[in-house]
Amino acid sequence: MKKWLLALAALTMTVTLAACSKTVATTSGGKVTQSEYYDSMKKTSSGKQILQQMILEKVLEKQYGSKVSAKKVNAQYNTYAKQYGSSFSSVLSQNSMTKSSFKKQLRSNLLLREAVKANTTITNAQLKKQWKSYEPKTTVAHILVAKEDTAKAVIKKLQSGESFTKLAKEYSTDSTTKNSGGKLTAFDNTDTSLDSTFKKAAFALKQGEYTTTPVKTSYGYHVIKVLKKPAKGNMKDHISELKDQIIDNKMNNDSSALQAVISKVLKKGNVSIKDSDLKDVLSSYLSSSSSSSSSN
Repeated sequence: MKKWLLALAALTMTVTLAACSKTVATTSGGKVTQSEYYDSMKKTSSGKQILQQMILEKVLEKQYGSKVSAKKVNAQYNTYAKQYGSSFSSVLSQNSMTKSSFKKQLRSNLLLREAVKANTTITNAQLKKQWKSYEPKTTVAHILVAKEDTAKAVIKKLQSGESFTKLAKEYSTDSTTKNSGGKLTAFDNTDTSLDSTFKKAAFALKQGEYTTTPVKTSYGYHVIKVLKKPAKGNMKDHISELKDQIIDNKMNNDSSALQAVISKVLKKGNVSIKDSDLKDVLSSYLSSSSSSSSSN
């Protein structure tokens, strides 16, 4: 009698679960339910990565949500929108993102940044090292051409007094900037979108100066003119900015330190995996040492 009752209870539970599992898709060969889809997805690496991300977002939101306002997210979003201009919507579409999902990703990144910041002790030695490579936001214009001889000819015209703006419109092959005199968005030493050779040449110039020899990059030959370049000043006046650069560098270039921070965040979040098939989904993070995350 007892075994029969247990069997009946198990059968009732199975029927109930099946009834509660919504249909994801129907086909001529039958339907695909949520439970079937879940069972299949959790066995894939992409499914496990999605779960890792969802868990991390939950604990980051709990621990650092109050430090990331909608205003901060919107400000970063607007920076990207301005950078890409009229092509912004197509860039989002190419990356299978909507404005809403992109803002959600920006928020996740800002939350993680707050976690890195909270778990990083910045020393004076690190500040001094960062100061050596520091350059204030500099605005330049450039004329890009395919051949070195053309760049040299442009430089001769500049030396004879011709307008940089006029020459940019006439010679530059950079279609996105030529009509605005070759002007680029302001950048500093942390910029990763520009060629390092280009940046080095630009930072070597004073405000109002232009390169007297062509600057070769993978795009061609550039003639660069500095439109605006603030004085570097003293380190003590840029401590906050230097700290931000150190944190950003850790976010973008120090994967081991980033993993250590994520490990600390997850451990503090008291995560408990209820599905036995996924019990090891966070093992790569929870088993890593967090001892190096405080000062690396």
